[in-house]
Amino acid sequence: MLDFAEWGYYGLFLASFLAATVVPFSSEIVFSAMVFGGQLDPWTCVFVATSGNWLGGMTSYYLGRLGKIEWIEKYLRIKQEKIDKFLTKFHKYGDWFVFFSFVPFIGDVIAVAAGFLRGRWWVVAFAMLLGKFIRYVGWMYFNGLFFTL
Repeated sequence: MLDFAEWGYYGLFLASFLAATVVPFSSEIVFSAMVFGGQLDPWTCVFVATSGNWLGGMTSYYLGRLGKIEWIEKYLRIKQEKIDKFLTKFHKYGDWFVFFSFVPFIGDVIAVAAGFLRGRWWVVAFAMLLGKFIRYVGWMYFNGLFFTL
C-alpha cells in the first residue's frame, strides 16, 4: 500500500482503478494516506480517485459486454420469455442501478452485470461517475477531512 502512496497521484489513480475491477483491493486506504499525508491537494485526490475508479468500473462494464445473453438460457435454464421481460425492465430502470457500483464487494458485480445485460453506455457511465464521486467525497466527510479543507 505504501508504494502506491509514494507514487503520488499516479499511485492513487492506479489503486482506484484496480479497486473498481475484479481485483480484490481497497483504494480507500491509499486515498486516506494521500489526503491525511497533507502533501497532496485533497480535492485533486478526489478527482484522481474518481477518475481511476470510474475507468476501472467501465472496464468491468466492458468485460461484462463480452458475455452473451444466450448463456443465461443455456446454463441457468431460464426461459427466453423471462429473460426478455427482465431485460425490458432493466433497460427501463436498471441502468441507473449502476450508481451503486461504488459499494464494496457488490460494486464490481453490478458493473459487470450492467455490461452483460447491455446497459446503455451513457446512462451507465454517468450513474457510475456520480456514484464514484460521491464515494470519495463521502469518504472525506466521514473521516473528518471535508470540514478541514
